[in-house]
Amino acid sequence: EVQLVESGGVLVQPGGSLRLSCAASGFTFSSYAMSWVRQAPGKGLEWVSMINSGGGSTNYADSVKGRFTISRDNAKNTLYLQMNSLKPEDTAVYYCAKYPTESVVLGTDAQYDYDYWGQGTQVTVSS
Repeated sequence: EVQLVESGGVLVQPGGSLRLSCAASGFTFSSYAMSWVRQAPGKGLEWVSMINSGGGSTNYADSVKGRFTISRDNAKNTLYLQMNSLKPEDTAVYYCAKYPTESVVLGTDAQYDYDYWGQGTQVTVSS
């Protein structure tokens, strides 16, 4: 059974930093691209970032580029999202999601074609 379990979400002040983790199990983690997606209160899902299976290729939404860094440790079956310079508009439930392939082309329908999701972790940026 595929499981994705996010953790690390907390209340943080604007300008602060946070690292989210996603522990994966039930599949060969190193063989699949992964993504972070978020949903702000009252809004739809927003794709945030993705990383290919080997970790050598990453992409980011313009809203987080230069502030967020996605990474993975395939030996630990764990996906990370380092978030710096946090803003109130980053407040959202953050989900990790698995792609059905080892890499994904940005700007195609595949960018949003996930086959498994986690339960999410709440990040609140507020003073």
